[in-house]
Amino acid sequence: MSRYRAPSEPKSAYITQEGAQALLAELKFLWKEKRPAVTETVREAAAQGDRSENAEYIYGKKQLREIDRRVRYLEKRLDVCTVVDRHPADQTKVFFGAWVTLEDEDGALKEYRIVGPDELDHDARYISIDSPVARALLKKQEGDEVMIRLAAGEKSYVVDAIEYRTITV
Repeated sequence: MSRYRAPSEPKSAYITQEGAQALLAELKFLWKEKRPAVTETVREAAAQGDRSENAEYIYGKKQLREIDRRVRYLEKRLDVCTVVDRHPADQTKVFFGAWVTLEDEDGALKEYRIVGPDELDHDARYISIDSPVARALLKKQEGDEVMIRLAAGEKSYVVDAIEYRTITV
């Protein structure tokens, strides 16, 4: 049995202004606050003597590796991301950053915002531009019918509204 994993598809390199600021805030928190605190804990645990059986030391070192991994990821990701900080010229169509309201056959409304893959938040109804739902919605206009493939099968929606909101951060 091989440990080889095929490389994942590259993510879109787009991010909203709010998303970029959130990633920068996470990077700052990890580097300036969390890492120094964990480093101090590891230093204190190392001073207690035998490190091979010191759970605090072992756990602290593991936390440092995880923090460093996330910091490296955030730094690389922020370097390649393109911040989309303005609305498209044609706001009658669905593009990156749009809030889209969909109506299903039963008349139920669902609202989503199309954002970069690093900004996913299902509670805030943010969906990735790489997702099948967002791909189906791109360049659609109000009144257009969209067929979206779900786990339970295909479902038909009508684009009820498209909105580009200015969010101040």
